[in-house]
Amino acid sequence: MSERITIALDAMGGDRAPGIVVRGAEIALQRHPDVHFLVFGVEDEVSPLLAKLPRLGKSVTLHHTSEVVAGDAKPSLALRTGRQSSMRFAIDAVAEGRADGVVSAGNTGALMAMAKFALKMLPGIDRPAIASFFPTRRGESVMLDLGANVECDAENLVQFALMGDVFARTVLGLIEPTVGLLNVGSEDLKGNDAVREAAARLREAITPIHFYGFIEGDDIAAGTVDVVVTDGFTGNIAVKTAEGTVKLFGEFLESAFRHSLPARIGYLFARGALRKLRMRSDPRHYNGAIFLGLSGIAVKSHGSTDAFGFANAIGVAIDMKVNGVLDKIRDELARLSEAPSASEPAL
Repeated sequence: MSERITIALDAMGGDRAPGIVVRGAEIALQRHPDVHFLVFGVEDEVSPLLAKLPRLGKSVTLHHTSEVVAGDAKPSLALRTGRQSSMRFAIDAVAEGRADGVVSAGNTGALMAMAKFALKMLPGIDRPAIASFFPTRRGESVMLDLGANVECDAENLVQFALMGDVFARTVLGLIEPTVGLLNVGSEDLKGNDAVREAAARLREAITPIHFYGFIEGDDIAAGTVDVVVTDGFTGNIAVKTAEGTVKLFGEFLESAFRHSLPARIGYLFARGALRKLRMRSDPRHYNGAIFLGLSGIAVKSHGSTDAFGFANAIGVAIDMKVNGVLDKIRDELARLSEAPSASEPAL
């Protein structure tokens, strides 16, 4: 990194905070030695953890906060009453230019509401969408929204498609990523009004988006498209189902190898391949979802992740800053907004 990057951390967000946040920062520091952390949390809980990690302590500025956003707090209530919370202070650090990005494993709805209020939206975007990578047979795809917006209209879905397309080109380096709308079938008549209207608009739009059409649930893992677009309700369920299936498969596999002595011996020969399988399917490697559409970097970590997973979420925020992803998305959105419409053909 040519210049020091500062990341704001919500130390009190997540099922096992602040422990996993502090240990995750320690792991992230090993990968990115020049990063500095602004840690916001209850000092009596965070300070003892930092005292055990002197190397991390030198790269941390701790800010005491007495309030914490509850995991079940309503977003509107958190926005009104959580102004002194660890989450809000961490977001404000980005808004004020003291940090390059914020990472939190806390309440998703509260994080979205606060981030949208403090960081503001990019021009032409109404709502932020949670986007993350998804492992597929062909490599990786981008999927959004993963839970920020439970209800979406056609305009929201079109905007998600646009942001996902730009994100895939700037981050994955794809020249012409394919974009698909998740639906209950591939036929044009399937789905609700919002999905059908969004598809019609994407087919007619004068943009560089390569719209594939409707896709179904099994197309996600198959890698049928590079960008999967859906509403937050469906996207969150799809991701959680995939994570649960991977965990269940791992437990079945472990049980099978423990079933008998020959199976245990077979494991000795297969453990190298199984280790690769575990790494490829481990959801912690893909932890760290981005709120696309905001004018600042905000990364949402899975609430139940461990320190390794939280470190990966921090890495996502750092990578976004290092690669100038926000600037690229902003520039691309501006370029697309200036493109001639169908009623104004280019001369």
